[in-house]
Amino acid sequence: MSAIDRYIVRNTLLAFLLVLVSLTSVIWITQALRGIDLMTGQGQSILVFLGVTGLAIPLLAMIIAPIALLIAVMHTLNRLAGDSEIIVMNAAGLAPARFLRPFMIATCIVSLLVAFLSIYLAPECLRALRRWQTEIGADVLTNILRPGEFQKLGPLTIRIQGRQPGGFSSGYSSMTSAIRRSEIDILAERGTVQKNERGSFLILQDGNLQRFETGKRDPALVAFNSYAFDLSQFSNVVQSVTYGPRERSIGDLISPPPDDPVVKRVPGEFRAELHDRIFAPIYPFVFVLMAFAILGAPRTTRQNRNFAIALLIVGILVVRIAGFGLSTVSVAQPMAILVQYLMLAAVCAVSFWMTIRG
Repeated sequence: MSAIDRYIVRNTLLAFLLVLVSLTSVIWITQALRGIDLMTGQGQSILVFLGVTGLAIPLLAMIIAPIALLIAVMHTLNRLAGDSEIIVMNAAGLAPARFLRPFMIATCIVSLLVAFLSIYLAPECLRALRRWQTEIGADVLTNILRPGEFQKLGPLTIRIQGRQPGGFSSGYSSMTSAIRRSEIDILAERGTVQKNERGSFLILQDGNLQRFETGKRDPALVAFNSYAFDLSQFSNVVQSVTYGPRERSIGDLISPPPDDPVVKRVPGEFRAELHDRIFAPIYPFVFVLMAFAILGAPRTTRQNRNFAIALLIVGILVVRIAGFGLSTVSVAQPMAILVQYLMLAAVCAVSFWMTIRG
């Protein structure tokens, strides 16, 4: 790799990383704010909140990466044009196809990253996210027990005063937590939820127990430091999780199980998802070839590039929206997949022809 190639590849990849991290962070924050109820409403810890919302980052990065590469290539080309470096390289006899090579090297690196995200990492994270959401959704302590309300669970009637992050049913010295059984009333200042391999337990601390025995008029009072209740029987934890097409591995998409009920219900979505994962690493090449064909020609600093940039943005929008539309149609019409392949091949061919013809 020559010095020119290293210079262009380095600048392009640095700009790509900056744009990718910035855009992914902004979009992730906006998406994460929708899940803030995990901490406020369901009493989950900050680690659970970050874990659940962070599993969507690979999918966001996969979608944003082609756009980030396009912005990086546009930035690099504008910088080279602004410093008249494109004119100098053209005057030195550097052919357009040779000038394209370092950009294609950077595109190959980005395409490999997108392929890894699309084929392996994003589906794995989506599966983990579905399992996590299922466990949280089946947890009675986060979905049934609400502060200030009496909730009946079989023979138990439970009321908690408040919550704290980490799954704690909380109460301070001025607050109480009450658990009522058929002949037992328990009042405690605070309660802690503990989960282990044996199940979920509500550990009450610093309270007293009133036991009403048959044939006796006065209850028996017992003060305690710690008292445990097994609530595992009330947690409807789902043993099997059903995954959608976007959460399946590439092997399941290539050869889906014939007896899978999801495959029988929506076979077209499996086909469309498989080809969407193949299209994902192709779009960076399409975008870069279009950008180079429109912005890569040598221009003096007196020539306005705004029209070329606007033309590129419109072209990118048309190609990407057409791709989304064909992917949607391919669920019902398999021929739309072939049309999308032909469209991307035609765009790449025309862009490359424009590049080598100057």
